[in-house]
Amino acid sequence: MSAEPVFEAVDGRFVATKYGRGPWDPGALHGGAPAALLVRAFERVPAPQGLSLARVTYEFMRPVPVGPLEVNAEVVRPGRRVQLLEASIVADGVEFVRARALQVQAADAGGATDGNAPPPRGPEHGQPATLRVPHRPMFAFDAIEVLFVDGTWGRGPCKAWFRFRRPIVGDEPPSPLQLLAAAGDFGNGISATLSWDDYLYINPDLTLYVERAPVGEWICLDSQTRITPDGIGMAESVLYDERGRVGRATQALLVAPR
Repeated sequence: MSAEPVFEAVDGRFVATKYGRGPWDPGALHGGAPAALLVRAFERVPAPQGLSLARVTYEFMRPVPVGPLEVNAEVVRPGRRVQLLEASIVADGVEFVRARALQVQAADAGGATDGNAPPPRGPEHGQPATLRVPHRPMFAFDAIEVLFVDGTWGRGPCKAWFRFRRPIVGDEPPSPLQLLAAAGDFGNGISATLSWDDYLYINPDLTLYVERAPVGEWICLDSQTRITPDGIGMAESVLYDERGRVGRATQALLVAPR
């Protein structure tokens, strides 16, 4: 990948570019961009041999601004079989995103497994979304490609494949885990059940469960949004690579009239 990245690394910090922007504010990032950046930070924290990333939970406390950002990641509970990490994104002394990651020793079930659920139809069968967007460039479409194999954007349950169009940081090839984090934040958007023109569908959190490390350049979301009367909205996505199921993403939603 030789295109301009989503983040530039400058003097130990990261400068968010216009290719990370979300749909709500041209000065703020899509949640998938900082989610991928924090997974990159977790990937660089030393871990005992045999531990795998099992869960990442994000709290999106404020919209992350386009511009300079600081990323910090550390081990908060070391362990040989289970390890807990924390990371944050800060700008001008204000924390915008906090994340916790759980690393767990690879499963040893004596050969007993539940198998590997096959993926939906592949991206070669997909169609690009036809969606009116408020500004360009932005993270969706300009930094990440989206192809639907079932359903369509914002019309309820659907299946769509995602891959990066440009690097997350500098000229680094992004990892499959970074793609998993970036794509996982799209579930509420692609499976929305109310009009985007009339309602907000904002997720203040995201939790990823990683059943196995993804491989390849594509991640698929099988997504569904539910809104409970007198309750809240929830979006759930089953995550696949081209070999089969790799995990699940969940989001609590703020659903409100514009």
